[in-house]
Formats: sequence, structure tokens, C-alpha cells
Amino acid sequence: MSFSVGDKVIYPNHGLGVVEKVEEKTILGTTCGFFHLRILSNDTTVLVPVANVDNVGLRRAIDDDEVERLFGKLGDGKIDNHANWKGRFKDNSDKMRSGSIADMADVLKSLTFLAKSKSLSFREKRMLDRAKSLIVSEVSEVMRVTPLEIETRVEKALEQCFSTKARNTQRAEARAKAAPPVKTAPVKAAVAAAAVPAAKPRQARAS
Repeated sequence: MSFSVGDKVIYPNHGLGVVEKVEEKTILGTTCGFFHLRILSNDTTVLVPVANVDNVGLRRAIDDDEVERLFGKLGDGKIDNHANWKGRFKDNSDKMRSGSIADMADVLKSLTFLAKSKSLSFREKRMLDRAKSLIVSEVSEVMRVTPLEIETRVEKALEQCFSTKARNTQRAEARAKAAPPVKTAPVKAAVAAAAVPAAKPRQARAS
């Protein structure tokens, strides 16, 4: 994927940045092209090798249509739950590294939902805050509104998500209770009798 000066891009786990320049540098005798990104959240500069763009997950910021799809996903009632902490943390870490805003939405939904029933570990709480911050900063820049407005809309979408999930769970439980019990076929007496060998008739002794 190619970028030009002035493009708004997303650098995974860093957030929204702007391509300020593209230049070549010679390092250890090898000449490589680099994108100079200014990360908007903290005004730092990051150099990303042009040849490594796909590997690090650098992408363009989403557009207006993708924003609407994002909020639809945030409120759809579908939440990934892992009972195992290690499995959950690994999956969520992989999603955060991908740079995909849809993956970050999954992390935000699952950890926010989990936080309603139990205390998150320090690492998961930090990941939850990071996912929310990255989503809010990207969408607010795309929509050209304040982060507070986007944060409010995100929270409303999450509440809708949890309400939808609760309704779906209640309906599933109601259907399970209303379902007729499964009948088992009675064991035929003839089958049981066949398993017992018949006794042989005794022969009369000769006198």
C-alpha cells in the first residue's frame, strides 16, 4: 500500500498519524525508503520503512461509510467471551496489533462487557482504555467532531449491544424451556428375554 504526504493513516497501537514526508535513508550500507509519521495523540514522530508497511499493519483512516458500519458492529449484540484468561488476553492482543478498527471494536465490546461482572486485571484494563481511545480518536478526526461527542456515541452503542445480547439470551433460554422433552424408546421385553439362554430339557435315566 502506498501513501503520500498529507495522508491520514493508522499505525497499530499508536493511533492516527499524518504522513509528513517520505525520504530515503542509508543504514549499514542499505538504502531504504521511510514514511515519517506524526502521531497526533502525543505529537511524536515515527519512521516506518516503506517495504514494511503491510507487515506492521499501517492503513488509511476509515471513511464516513466505514464509521457507520463500525457503530453498527459496536451495537450488534455479538460479544466474544473467553473463560480462559490467557486465551482471551492473547486473542485480544493479536486484534490490537492488527490495526483493524473492527478488531479493536471486538476488544472494546468484550472487555467492557466483562468489566460489568468482574474486575479486570491491570493489563486488560489498560487494553480496554487503549482500544476505546484509538477508536474515539480516529472517528472524531474522520467525522470532524470532538472526541467527547464520539465517546458518548460509543457508550450508547455499547449499551445497545449489551441490551441486545441480554434479550437474545432470554429468548434462547425461553425456547429451551418450551422445547418438548426428548422421548426415549422403551426397551422391549423380548430383547431382554433373548439375552437369557433357554434351559435344555433333562433326559430320563434308563433303569
